[in-house]
Amino acid sequence: MKHNFSAGPSILSQYTIKKVVEGVQNFAGTGLSVMEVSHRSKEFVAVMDEAQALFKELLNIPEGYHVLFLGGGASMQFAMVPMNLMRSKSAYLNTGAWAAKALKEAKLYGEVVEVASSKDATYNYIPKGYSVPEDADYFHITTNNTIYGTEIKEDIDCNIPLIADMSSDIFSRRVDVSKYGIIYGGAQKNLAPAGVTFVIIREDILGKVDRSIPTLLDYRTHIDKGSMFNTPPVLPIFAALQTLHWLKDMGGVEAMNKINVEKAALLYDEIERNKLFKGTVVNKEDRSIMNVCWVMEDAYAAYEKEFLEFATGKGMVGIKGHRSVGGFRASTYNALPKESVEALISVMQEFETAKV
Repeated sequence: MKHNFSAGPSILSQYTIKKVVEGVQNFAGTGLSVMEVSHRSKEFVAVMDEAQALFKELLNIPEGYHVLFLGGGASMQFAMVPMNLMRSKSAYLNTGAWAAKALKEAKLYGEVVEVASSKDATYNYIPKGYSVPEDADYFHITTNNTIYGTEIKEDIDCNIPLIADMSSDIFSRRVDVSKYGIIYGGAQKNLAPAGVTFVIIREDILGKVDRSIPTLLDYRTHIDKGSMFNTPPVLPIFAALQTLHWLKDMGGVEAMNKINVEKAALLYDEIERNKLFKGTVVNKEDRSIMNVCWVMEDAYAAYEKEFLEFATGKGMVGIKGHRSVGGFRASTYNALPKESVEALISVMQEFETAKV
């Protein structure tokens, strides 16, 4: 049996996979595949409408917000956010590689204030005690840092529009959407296959910049056209809808958060107990419940490659750490069952018994 801990593209619920297979073969009783019907057909328009409605329901999104499904990945949002919002200055919290890339793109459009950074310690903590300049046009954060295993789990109070990249922790915990101007993310970690980007946006923050914005990169274009200005990524959106159905059936975001906290706690406890391993994020409140990162204890560093091969042979998929930090990473996204975490723990214990 395979246990999929891949960081992204990553595990999907079996419900999602089953329903997507059915839709690929015969979509909505049309006798055609979802991959070959018009995105403007009544059947697919119904998919888009329902996906947007379920987004709003599951996240309790208030009035004044729109849900968009776009192309380009979260990386396109790194440019779209400042292009649409920055008049002269923005503020960024630098908590990892993706946050740093977003900050870099923003510098093309004006002054960028890096309010704090954890780069000094290989991004293994979330900075605290920083101040956000109130004359900035917005404040950008990356809530979960997949490479380093840190996460901002509380909604930040901010007097300027708060923008959040939630690519890897969307739907994993309750979020007060009203505190954000924009929430965006690539879908390939906790929602759907790669190819679609979700954007939750408060409409009243738009239309304040003087620059000309290319039509396709203007959020107002996609709001006006209901994410149908150009052909949307139909298959990932269809898959996202199935995941949203599954999430609702599972009890919604709060029920999912309870499961995620339990899964992560089991694995963190084993890392702390096991003589061979140590976690890379010391501060418990900064530890991600989506991406658990660890390395070999110094005395057992020579066993890193051997453990990876051992675990892979036991069906553990995708636990190799990111190339920039090494070690190991287990992505415990919504669709990962608790049984997979328990299987990984058993493998860690078996390897410990053999080596200590």
